[in-house]
Amino acid sequence: MIGFKQPSLKQLSFEVFVHKLLLMIVLLCLAFTNVYAKNSYAKNVSGKEVEQKPVQFIRHVFNGDIPKAQVLWLSKADKTIVAEILQHKFNRLRIRYWQKTTPKKHGKDTVWILDEMGKEKPITIGVHIKNQQIVELKVLAYRESRGDEVRHTFFTKQFNLATLTKNNELDRHIDGITGATLSVRALTKVARLALWLNKKVNAQ
Repeated sequence: MIGFKQPSLKQLSFEVFVHKLLLMIVLLCLAFTNVYAKNSYAKNVSGKEVEQKPVQFIRHVFNGDIPKAQVLWLSKADKTIVAEILQHKFNRLRIRYWQKTTPKKHGKDTVWILDEMGKEKPITIGVHIKNQQIVELKVLAYRESRGDEVRHTFFTKQFNLATLTKNNELDRHIDGITGATLSVRALTKVARLALWLNKKVNAQ
């Protein structure tokens, strides 16, 4: 008959330590999974990746100041032009903008916060225009699951100093991004629209 050898106190202590260590690892993994799931849920519920709030963009443009919002009313003819630029129907009667008046020969320093559809969801874009040129175009909120490369400076800097031609087109070619065709198109349309709206404001 084979005798049963009692484990030593040292062996028991080591086994207890290993069990506790494994339990701690499991609990940490569960906690991490729970936090990740909550963050993913919150992200999916909001459906919104905020880069910068509109008010922050406006404050950045005007060096800490936020001018009173102005309203540009659109006539029927105006809405037709806007629809041509956006390539879809436009029903809004007015568009808000922010401006800082500069010497007359330089026109008006304006900021536009505009939304345009990407593939499935709207993209919020801020555009700063001065001297009839785009100073800065920035994606403020990107809600699509793909194509978010358009948020980055390497892409948006292509719009810097862009102007509008007589045909309401940009005076330059904007390089596309594979997998983000509709997002690129959305930003390009907003750039054209902001320049046209700025031109209309300056003509008043």
